[in-house]
Amino acid sequence: CLLSLSSLGPLWKNWWVRGILTLAMISFFFLIIYLGPIVLMMIVLIVQIKCFQEIITIGYSVYHSYHLPWFRTLSWYFLLCVNYFFYGETVTDYFFTLVQREEPLRILSKYHRFISFALYLTGFCMFVLSLVKKHYRLQFYMFGWTHVTLLIVVTQSHLIIHNLFEGMIWFIVPISSVICNDIMAYMFGFFFGRTPLIKLSPKKTWEGFIGGLFATIVFCALLAYVMAGYRYFVCPVEFNNDLNSFQVDCEPSELFQLQDYALPSVLQSLTGWSTVKLYPFQIHSIALSSFASIVGPFGGFFASGFKRAFKIKDFANTIPGHGGIMDRFDCQYLMATFVNVYIASFIRGPNPTKVIQQLMALRTDQQLHIFNALKVHLIEKGLLPALEEIIA
Repeated sequence: CLLSLSSLGPLWKNWWVRGILTLAMISFFFLIIYLGPIVLMMIVLIVQIKCFQEIITIGYSVYHSYHLPWFRTLSWYFLLCVNYFFYGETVTDYFFTLVQREEPLRILSKYHRFISFALYLTGFCMFVLSLVKKHYRLQFYMFGWTHVTLLIVVTQSHLIIHNLFEGMIWFIVPISSVICNDIMAYMFGFFFGRTPLIKLSPKKTWEGFIGGLFATIVFCALLAYVMAGYRYFVCPVEFNNDLNSFQVDCEPSELFQLQDYALPSVLQSLTGWSTVKLYPFQIHSIALSSFASIVGPFGGFFASGFKRAFKIKDFANTIPGHGGIMDRFDCQYLMATFVNVYIASFIRGPNPTKVIQQLMALRTDQQLHIFNALKVHLIEKGLLPALEEIIA
């Protein structure tokens, strides 16, 4: 196989190398999906650390800052602090029952933000103490570089975790849409591309952009239809206190139940169908795949501009033909942010289970105050009989 590849021209050789490694990465993606959400969360953390390392290494190289006192240690220390803050918030938010059951976790949860702030302040003071007279400007450059990297990489990878715990479908479909768009835009561009799309990426073409858009929308609608029928994919990740384990099981919401949708008159005349059965999530998948195809590539263009600014071809050479891990995740982080905002704006409502958990953590007098206020509210709404009727 290697001998046959060596006989090909550079263009086709790159095509085959990228294709084989893309299939390998997709196979690995299916494997970690099979292993479950907790393993997925660990993989996201590993990817985040690798992306951070790639960008920080570029900073060291660009600013020739390997000799700065403490700075390599401080960069990783700040990464640890930010991850401690975000993952602590996630554990408290999604696994409240587990946290309240274990005394050490309950104490850490209660003072979590104070501990996180104290850790960050320690790093801040260490940075100030490390300032050297001849390197002030360089040290502040790298301090800013580290914090911007944390903002881009850690914050957005944390949003991926949030999307995952809302249900694996909110993790898999967006990621798959970006992967599909990347592959199909490359394929359409490779075979049909003639018109350059943007100067930052000379190989990108309008033919690839438009072909990738339509292919991604169709692919994600079909993928959403298949996945929406399985509780494993649509149910939020929850901790079962009785079984003492994490589980993915629930009664699927209306979002994942088949409904009849009336077709436009034009489609009715063409197909002979008046209605079609779809999962409501499939409608949302069109919005997700459209973003992945239209706005998502701008994450890649941003990364291309960044690399051109510092005269580098790839963030690293981790994956032959693909560059570094960050080269594969430049669009994914932008997509994760959109999905999180989309869920918060159009999908997620108040969670009764979490409200009850929070109420149970209050003092008895606070619980009684909320109970009385809620009772008065329900009586005024006519949903409960008035106090006089109860007494009578």
